[in-house]
Amino acid sequence: MIPQETVDKILESSRVEDVISDFISLKRSGSGFTACCPFHNEKTPSFHVSPAKGIYKCFGCGKAGNAVNFVMEMEALSYPEALKYLAKKYGIPVVEKEESAEEIQEKQHKESLYIVSEFASKYFANNLKEGEGKNIGYAYFKERGLEDSTIEKYALGWAIRDGKDLFKKALEAGYKEEYLLSTGLCYQNDKGELHDRFYDRVMFPIHSASGRVIAFGGRTLRSGHVSMKYVNTPTTDIYIKEKSLYGIYFAKAEMAKKNKCYLVEGYLDVLSFHQLGILNTVASSGTSLTIEQVRLIKRFCQNITIIYDGDSAGIKAAVRAIDLILQEGLNVKVVLIPDGDDPDSFSRKHNLEEVLHFLENNEQDFISYRKHLLGDEIADPLKKIELINEISQSISLIPEAIQRTVFSQQASEVFNIDKELIIDSVNKTRSKAIDKELRNYQKYRENNRDNTQQTAIITNQDNNQAHNDTTNSQSNNLQNIILAAIEKDLLWFILNEGLTEINFPKDSEFSEDNGIVVADFIRGHMENDDYTFENIIYRDVYDAYFKLYDEDESLSQNDIIHKLINSAKQSISQIVIDLTERKHQISINYLKASMTNINTTLSTYVPKAIIMYHIKRLIHRSKELTKSLSAETDSDKQISLLLDIQELANKRKILEEKLSKII
Repeated sequence: MIPQETVDKILESSRVEDVISDFISLKRSGSGFTACCPFHNEKTPSFHVSPAKGIYKCFGCGKAGNAVNFVMEMEALSYPEALKYLAKKYGIPVVEKEESAEEIQEKQHKESLYIVSEFASKYFANNLKEGEGKNIGYAYFKERGLEDSTIEKYALGWAIRDGKDLFKKALEAGYKEEYLLSTGLCYQNDKGELHDRFYDRVMFPIHSASGRVIAFGGRTLRSGHVSMKYVNTPTTDIYIKEKSLYGIYFAKAEMAKKNKCYLVEGYLDVLSFHQLGILNTVASSGTSLTIEQVRLIKRFCQNITIIYDGDSAGIKAAVRAIDLILQEGLNVKVVLIPDGDDPDSFSRKHNLEEVLHFLENNEQDFISYRKHLLGDEIADPLKKIELINEISQSISLIPEAIQRTVFSQQASEVFNIDKELIIDSVNKTRSKAIDKELRNYQKYRENNRDNTQQTAIITNQDNNQAHNDTTNSQSNNLQNIILAAIEKDLLWFILNEGLTEINFPKDSEFSEDNGIVVADFIRGHMENDDYTFENIIYRDVYDAYFKLYDEDESLSQNDIIHKLINSAKQSISQIVIDLTERKHQISINYLKASMTNINTTLSTYVPKAIIMYHIKRLIHRSKELTKSLSAETDSDKQISLLLDIQELANKRKILEEKLSKII
């Protein structure tokens, strides 16, 4: 573990413009620099670097961070790895402090798995150069059109027919049995004997995003009596199939550059596309696409084109994948390869220009794709209605309202149906989902009253894997709609004007608070109402701000913001940058653009935000009680619920009267 004083020294020494200029060419613009964004394809520079703040921000794709974040993105490194990268650049010695015995053991265990996997990869690759490997495995790869440079680059190999050869060679090289078992390279039979999992197969090493070998896929070249065409590494401490993509290490740079990913199904699809020059291609490796795989792609680009096989299984897989991709807020298109071909065979029949031309001219959005699949059955009214309902459900998954409206408009044009009917169907679907989430969320709260920390809602921006994914998906939309917008506004005031004093007019009910700073005013009212932010990522930023605020009174607002931006938690850094970068201010619906006097603005809109937040809370609670009332059969409990609902209504009326008095 890197000591905090070393981390601080690295952060202080790392000049963001210096670090970024190692990767891209920066052009001076005023007090900062601009460039074409390295994370997405653009012709007009929208990537800005601010040396004064120590941050970068792209106003095209939204990527933002400090020097550490930039290195993490460009090199696909973890936070500690990025710190070491910068330490090496600036000549800062890193002496890691002593880790616990458990931490050391876990780290050594995983490192051992990586080392054994790398040994196996080299073993399989060497097998391909002689004997049965050359005669069978190498011949197969050449028959499939793979060049020697491709075979070597992707470390393709051969597992010989002797089912104990890898096991024996590994033991001879000094590797322990426990690691051969833990990597999944070997298994133990009923007699306790170790056998190779992979034998008599061509081998495809699978790499992590950082380039380490983590698993293998083995394909048999025999037919008939062989039960499994492919054998894959099982889940291990370094490999979870649902979170991995074949080819991601070799594709990530091109994905970021092109802001696009071609998603195929198999190993050879990736290899043939890469060999042709279409490097931004990855494969889900025969498994149904998962949300974790979509999020891995999302780290590098915003656009996905699905190129699955044209058989029924491939079509069904593509339809399932579309909804997952839309749900994550990414853009998705689908390409149907001509009958009788798959991405591998099609790419081998054509040159790069022909394949790219075909892809660009045959990409379909998900609406056109679904209509195309229905074919002549579109004339059947019942089939058409069913398809429109399915497409409406897909549209309802899209997080952005503008995108939902655009696709609703397109669906109305494609199917010659009133746009309002599509929009109404989409809204009803979303409402049903929210109602379901309300019920699930209420049950979750009731079952977890003693653990309120885990009941927080996680937005799509939050990548904190410590929270249960099921809870995330159930509660995400609800809090976004009800509370997240105002919590974001309150956070905007804290981050931008937290240490600014507010002076209220004499006739204001808040005049007793004159001279209080914005941060204390907001925190005081939150605590008085016993509120905490429901959106967990906003709450993390809120808590981090006040932790620094309370620990050191000498810190200026800029000092606090600088420390937050350099937080080890990237989600905090991202939010702080988004809310403090003036060119990307949040939209405060009730903030008039004509307001130029900062005191007038703060004395008017900070209390207004607090009151509106309280009202939203009351509305939320009232809806919960109303739902309980509709399900309650006991008359005494019904009366009690009615009284509670009336009390909430009275409180809301008082707050709304206060709101109307604020100029």
